[in-house]
Amino acid sequence: MKWIYILAGIALFIKMLVMPDPTTEPLQTSIAQLVVQDSGVPNAVSGIIFRNRLYDTIFEVVVFTIAILGAKYLLANEKPSCTIYQFTDEPSIVLARLGAIIAALVGIELAIRGHLSPGGGFSAGVAGGTAIGLVAITSSSEWMQNIYQRWRAATWEKLSVLLFIVLSVVTLCGIELPHGELGALISGGLLPLFNILVAIKVALGSWAVILVFIRYRGLL
Repeated sequence: MKWIYILAGIALFIKMLVMPDPTTEPLQTSIAQLVVQDSGVPNAVSGIIFRNRLYDTIFEVVVFTIAILGAKYLLANEKPSCTIYQFTDEPSIVLARLGAIIAALVGIELAIRGHLSPGGGFSAGVAGGTAIGLVAITSSSEWMQNIYQRWRAATWEKLSVLLFIVLSVVTLCGIELPHGELGALISGGLLPLFNILVAIKVALGSWAVILVFIRYRGLL
């Protein structure tokens, strides 16, 4: 009897591989179209993240914040690294800073136009954090720390999180801005602002973690 079940399972597996469900593709297309109509932005992924599953995205941002606080807390009692090795040859410095400029421009583009094309706040923040990391491997750690404190980056990071949570709660309560014209830069209600806030949060949070690890672990 058990061989019948085994053969039936193998037959079902082959059927799933060779004969896919013909209704799958139209269903996916219709869902994407519904998301675009619902959110008012061409990028359906941004519409899902910042509207359809916004409740989940709030906690993703909170988890990232907790991770930054955890890194600072766990390394606070360790002895700072005495020697920090960095790139000193001119070609490496030029290439690293050129890469930082490109990454920063890409991050700005993804943050501003992430609701219109592939990209968004999280990828923009990663690009911004990459730019900061490339500058860090070619610059003095004291200089990086002074800039971080001078521009009050920690305060801006916390404000971006709080503003994101407040606007998310407002959106979840059913209050939305007009979507505007589909495909326009100013469209989608609060979605472009969500992208920018998340990009600021991720980039500045990455900066904070980079500074902590440079101080306590060294750089290279």
